[in-house]
Amino acid sequence: MSEKKDDFWEERKKLNKKIFESDNLEIKRFFNLDTNVYKKGSLKVKTKEMLGLVASMVLRCDDCINYHIDKCYQEGISEDEIYEVFSVALVVGGSIVIPHLRRAVKYLEQLKEDEGDKR
Repeated sequence: MSEKKDDFWEERKKLNKKIFESDNLEIKRFFNLDTNVYKKGSLKVKTKEMLGLVASMVLRCDDCINYHIDKCYQEGISEDEIYEVFSVALVVGGSIVIPHLRRAVKYLEQLKEDEGDKR
């Protein structure tokens, strides 16, 4: 696993642990909602992760973008599908999404390299 991906997931895990140690009910409820909304329901997990990726790109959250790219990758979403997701985000969010698109592509390339994937 690349250092960037390792660092991302390790920091996320460490900080989430610290957040949960606060024992704040509202925060726990929000995290629970966030976890459950991405489970399979009427929409497939794959579809929900692609929606999450679009929203993250439009909102310009690089951490969220990396998270959803990882999840999309785990769900077997092809590179062509991911680029279509990028297209939707770009049309919805406009040109301000472009820097985040570049970083998303870089992260996807690192992910593919780490996994030895030729998608």
